[in-house]
Amino acid sequence: MDHSAHNKLISFIWSIADDCLRDVYVRGKYRDVILPMVVLRRLDTLLEPTKEEVLDEVKFQKESMNSMELDEEPLKQASGYVFYNTSKWTLKTLLSTATNNTQILEANFEDYLNGFSDNVKEIIKCFNLRAQIRHMASKQVLLDVVEKFVSPYINLTPNTAEDPDGNRLPALSNLGMGYVFEELIRKFNEENNEEAGEHFTPREVIELMTHLVFDPVQDQLPLTMTVYDPACGSGGMLTESQNFIEQKYPNANRDIYLYGKEINDETYAICKSDMMIKGNNPENIREGSTLSTDEFAGFKFDFMLSNPPYGKSWASEQKHIKDNKDVIDTRFKVSLNDYWGKEEVVDATPRSSDGQLLFLMEMVNKMKDPSVSPLGSRIASVHNGSSLFTGDAGGGESNIRRFIIENDMLDAIVQLPNNLFYNTGITTYIWLLNNNKPEQRKGKVQLIDASLLYRKLRKNLGNKNCEFAPEHIAEITDTYLSCAAIERQLDANNDPVGIASKVFNNEDFGYYKVIIECPDRRKARFSQGAINPLRFDKQLSEVMAHLYQQYGERVYEKTGHGADHKQSFLKSIEKEILSWCEEQDISLNAKAKTKLLDVSHWLAQKALLQTAEQLMDNIGEAEFDDYNQFKQLVDDTLKAIGTKLSGPEKNSILNAVSWYEETAVKVINKVVKLSGDKLAALLDHLGCTEGDLPDFGYFPTSKKGEYITYETNADLRDSEFVPLSGGDKQQSIHQYFLDEVKPHVAEAWINLDSVKIGYEISFNKYFYRHKPLRSLEEVAADIISLEQKAEGLITQILGVKVTEAQGEA
Repeated sequence: MDHSAHNKLISFIWSIADDCLRDVYVRGKYRDVILPMVVLRRLDTLLEPTKEEVLDEVKFQKESMNSMELDEEPLKQASGYVFYNTSKWTLKTLLSTATNNTQILEANFEDYLNGFSDNVKEIIKCFNLRAQIRHMASKQVLLDVVEKFVSPYINLTPNTAEDPDGNRLPALSNLGMGYVFEELIRKFNEENNEEAGEHFTPREVIELMTHLVFDPVQDQLPLTMTVYDPACGSGGMLTESQNFIEQKYPNANRDIYLYGKEINDETYAICKSDMMIKGNNPENIREGSTLSTDEFAGFKFDFMLSNPPYGKSWASEQKHIKDNKDVIDTRFKVSLNDYWGKEEVVDATPRSSDGQLLFLMEMVNKMKDPSVSPLGSRIASVHNGSSLFTGDAGGGESNIRRFIIENDMLDAIVQLPNNLFYNTGITTYIWLLNNNKPEQRKGKVQLIDASLLYRKLRKNLGNKNCEFAPEHIAEITDTYLSCAAIERQLDANNDPVGIASKVFNNEDFGYYKVIIECPDRRKARFSQGAINPLRFDKQLSEVMAHLYQQYGERVYEKTGHGADHKQSFLKSIEKEILSWCEEQDISLNAKAKTKLLDVSHWLAQKALLQTAEQLMDNIGEAEFDDYNQFKQLVDDTLKAIGTKLSGPEKNSILNAVSWYEETAVKVINKVVKLSGDKLAALLDHLGCTEGDLPDFGYFPTSKKGEYITYETNADLRDSEFVPLSGGDKQQSIHQYFLDEVKPHVAEAWINLDSVKIGYEISFNKYFYRHKPLRSLEEVAADIISLEQKAEGLITQILGVKVTEAQGEA
């Protein structure tokens, strides 16, 4: 339909809310009536021409066949669609036979709704339309709403019509109906300050995605095709894909099957009704969370297009995917080799605050194996920037990127202009995946920066202030198909314009995350002030210190006060303690609360303090700059006084009385003997020579074959990111260390056993071009020009006539 007719139709439907619902619904609830009524009227117009045939079939089945239950198939054939209505009513006859009796109208409307086939009844249920009908009837506005929707001045039918004034009303195609749905959703969401584009994607973006997905394989398109969208919203991706194939690559023998899943009841209902209207199988559209339930387990699809929600938490669905830290849904686990080449099954889930990559993994899980289907599968998925680079090496997001790239499935990523979508102005990207790349693209990834290709809209639509023109879509598609590098052009002002493209090897996006360690150097000295905090558990120190200050030694009493002497003193004042914690905004989990109220835990901390005081009495308060000597002295003293401490207890004391000092002696971890096979095995493991061992944390002593390893200091620990594409992994890491780290931190060494592999993609790094600053003369000229204009403006405002003499003065 043309743009003008579309706007008039939207305006008319929009006016129904203001004309009929203003005093019946709050403004934010208008959509609860308008959207289902639009769907209902559209279905009604489609069934009107075959109403008599359907009623005849109903009469035939009831009278001639004595059937208690109606046979659906003949009814569908009679209606011409996969849905039907067996009641005698249409919306027009409901209006024409309506009386002033609201109860009769409501009963007739209920009879009308009951006549629909089950698939339409499900849509009615999702919209909660029956409740809205009852509410409108009780408020005396139902008749007005029906009258508006059957008005001869709007045309919701697929045929051209004429209004009572003789004006032509264009037919409303199925595609046009989709536009109406989506524009109404956008306007209602905008009114309610909701996510304006949460449920749909701009049509020109979908058009670009369909070109990128289908054009490269136009000669290989199968006669039976399946298309899937795991976050299908109102179905735009699916129906546009179907329209694209049927219009651009028509084949009378081709069957296209659309599949989708949607969690929102309202948009699910719209999508399902759209499928029915267009003759697709509505049963292939499922309701519910894609992440919680693998609805299409065992299904594989030829093509998948989606714009999943980004920046949206999936914490409520986490229990279906993970059991504590273990991933229980196989869609979100992948097999990768660690740094040493050992295969392991790893977590492929992103942080709980953003689940967009889970939808991508759902699609990857549904790709057809090229050994079974020669075409394999192709995916186009819209993401924001976080999918490119968030997550540390070894983390879920990085594992997802790594799995996709190392399995040579990432084909291309296209950066889109900002403000292209209705609900966000941030930068977005189309990911293109293909598990059966042509030879020239194998092992390659193409990055296309199309962020400067757009034309401005005359009026903003939510956040959307620009769009792709057809020539932009063609240019992006041609750039992708050529798989060639294109340098960014500059205009007369040296500003970048047009499109840019770069082609990379898969490993160019990978890196080794290498931990660089430094030795711990510590001084130590016993003092009362240093050991006093040992009285309290470090994690509960604030609460315990308050209670000890308030009640002193009573906190150690095992019997309470008042009527109940069977509980400890702390238990008897539990409510007071918890109330104080709440006032101080201190949160206690169940484990912390148990420890806080446990007298034995308090006594254990007190005993630790007393042990520290005994050590101080024996060792004194002298300062040691050799922590190794100090630690040995503590061990000897504990043995002499006959006190045994657990490892954590001893460390608590040592940490309390020691601190990092760069002039102190290095803290020794252990002394190791390395020779023969043991030394050879270590050198092979590290990929170095004996002389390089200090670079990996093994420092030779004066004794042959003896090496010292030092304790590390967490505060001095650093990470370095070494490119994956540098050749031999151990040599490249070692050389990077020698070039970039050793000259600046002489005592550092490589913790090779900590190395993890990560992947990230940075468009800024690859496409950023520095624009030189303007010269001082140019800036000065602009300032002088502005100053002269400002002076002239001031004289005009003040009405002062400046004489030539004054000007010279």
